[in-house]
Amino acid sequence: MHIAILTFEGFNELDSLIALGILNRVKRPDWRVSIASPTDKVRSMNGVVIEAQASLKDACDADAVLVGSGRLTRDVVADGALMSQLKFDPTRQLLGAQCSGTLILAKLGLLDDLPACTDLTTKPWVEEAGVAVLNQPFVAKGNVATAGGCLSSQYLAAWFIARLEGVEAARSAIHYVAPVGEKEVYVTRAMENISPFL
Repeated sequence: MHIAILTFEGFNELDSLIALGILNRVKRPDWRVSIASPTDKVRSMNGVVIEAQASLKDACDADAVLVGSGRLTRDVVADGALMSQLKFDPTRQLLGAQCSGTLILAKLGLLDDLPACTDLTTKPWVEEAGVAVLNQPFVAKGNVATAGGCLSSQYLAAWFIARLEGVEAARSAIHYVAPVGEKEVYVTRAMENISPFL
């Protein structure tokens, strides 16, 4: 089971790395979570440089793909050569997008007739791409999910885990990362947000 987190230059650390941490709470020999990028290294919006663990081709072949966001997403969608490498298939893959990552799914035509969630900055661009934006943190239909707001990455990660490994595994992963003294509140909120879409 391979989950690829698409991470581009100028990426938002909260989107890619929180999801990476939560998704890696699943401890199964065949469970692999990778940062997938178009280059060997990418720099975050705050100057953190990380190395890619997978290529865009690997992401296209993955069982699930989470599209992270960043301050250069409009440059990504304007780059025809880069976008042409992104070939995803919601009939065989789980697809999720966080904040401006939703714009990438919209431009790839993967949100046709689906309402979506995104951050407030990206909202007008997603609407301009012909996608209705909801005022909520998470939504999914079939194998495609979107989330809005940096900390809603926990909902995307929980949804991926619930779909791929089961609801109890999702609850356990959120419980692990939730603050001490607030664990049940966090688990309950996460599950309330994703359960209608499982």
